[in-house]
Formats: sequence, C-alpha cells, structure tokens
Amino acid sequence: MKYRHAFHAGNFADVHKHIMLLSLLRALCRKDKGFLLLDTHAGRGFYDLSSSEAYRSHEADEGVERLLDVEAPAEGWPTGISDYIAVVETLRRERHDRAAYPGSPLLALLALRPQDRTVLIETQPSEHAALREAVAALARYAPAALAGERRAVVERVVIECADGYGRLPNWLPPIERRALVFIDPPYEDGVADQRAVEQALVTVLERLPSAVVALWYPIKDRRDTDAWLERLRARLPKPPDAPAVPALVTELCLLPPDNRVGLNGSGMLVLNPPWQIDAQAAQWLPALHRVLDPPHRGSWSLR
Repeated sequence: MKYRHAFHAGNFADVHKHIMLLSLLRALCRKDKGFLLLDTHAGRGFYDLSSSEAYRSHEADEGVERLLDVEAPAEGWPTGISDYIAVVETLRRERHDRAAYPGSPLLALLALRPQDRTVLIETQPSEHAALREAVAALARYAPAALAGERRAVVERVVIECADGYGRLPNWLPPIERRALVFIDPPYEDGVADQRAVEQALVTVLERLPSAVVALWYPIKDRRDTDAWLERLRARLPKPPDAPAVPALVTELCLLPPDNRVGLNGSGMLVLNPPWQIDAQAAQWLPALHRVLDPPHRGSWSLR
C-alpha cells in the first residue's frame, strides 16, 4: 500500500467526511445508551499540518485552514460546521499546536462518552503504532477538569493492526446492539476497493441490520460514481419491513466531476441515517461549499 493520508490530512474531503462523522456521533449520543464505533481504516489518528508531507501538498490550505480563516456569517455557522470547528480548536488548544489536526479516531474520541466503546483498526504497522500513541496522548493532554472522563473514554478503546474488512464479523453485532461503522478506505485499486466496500456493507447489514454505516468515497467522473452507487444499492440486503435500506448521500465537489484524473469531489453514503441528519446536512453542506469553493467551479448535492 502506497497511500499515506499525511499528504491529504485536513483537505476538503476530510472536512466533509469529518463534519458528517461528528454529526452522526452527536445524533447517536442523544440516547443515554452506549454504542460501538467501529472505524475500519483508522489511519494514525493525529496529523501535523506543518509536516513535510502536508507542506508539500498544501491540501489543508484549501480545506480546514480555509474554513478556520473565514469569518463566521452574522447568523453563525450551521451546527455541523460550528461543532467541527470547536473540536479542531479543542485539540489545538490542548496540544498547544496550531498545526494539529484530528483524524477520524481523535475526532470521535473527543465527542464520545464513557459508556461508548470504540474499535480502531489500521492495517499498516507504522500507522498503527502512531495511532496508539495518538490515543494515549489524548488522555495525557486533557485538561484537569476533563481528565477523568477522557481517561474513561480512552480506556474503552481497542486498537487493532489488522484488515478492517476482515474483522467486521468479530465485532458485529455488538453487545449494545447499536453501532456506527465508519469506512474510509484509500481506494488505491478502484475496482477491487469498490468490490471490497460492497461486501463490507453486506456483512455489516447482515450482522446488524440497524447499524448506522458511514462510507466515504472519492468522486472523479460522476458517471462512474453513480453507476457504482447503483450497483452497491442493488447488492444491499433488503430489510423485512421496507423496500430498501434507508440511505442518505451527500456530495461536495470543488471541480466539475467529469474526468478520471484527480479528486474532484467527496462523497458520503450513510445507511440507516439517524433522525434529522438530512435536515442538518441541508444546512451545513451548502455553507461549506460556499467557503471551500469560492470560484464556484464545483457543486454540492444531497439526496
């Protein structure tokens, strides 16, 4: 595997997927009962946007840094964006580091409660080792007022160096019978990765039909993306009391999605979306597009 997320940390796709992930976590936390967060491609958890990799790509400049530099509108940011900004700023304040950026594991752990469990799976040994250190540091850097709660959250984290897809049957269904499965693969081998994703979604829904599943996917040529989503939908097991699994698709494009060369857009597919997630996304998604795509070369969509 050649993909290294350090080159892309904090880019527009990260902002999009992390706002959605955080929104889903907040929705699941509305109930007192705990749940399992299962992250199949966790990465290293913590990223330094001043590193040589991030400096070479400058992708964060068009993503999280642009969002943080823009003055909030008079009416304030929509909840999804304001919540995301608050979590990023919390990490930077605790680390005394203006270049700190949370990957999905740290972003989630800053939002979860002691009654929630987390399983983080990363296949690359070096990234897995960095992930362990990042999670441990989250408790060390916590302010005194939050130290106890933060330690309780971190103590309920399991970190595995393994194939995230292969480990799905080992963790599902969870004892809580509530789960959010976050799938964010690198898509290095387009066709093979798409097939692996399709099978992973089938596995999740067969083992826990009520699971909330959040899948990130790249958008290059929209015709290819739409055809794949149709194939994926056709493979999903149908629930006994509905014609299809409830699904929400949000897409954010900074360039016209009409070529296969580069990353033109970011997509999030959410299966079994919690109540009002679509209404919230209808607020923050267009606001995010206005900030991240000032030339208006791309578009956003929600369906």
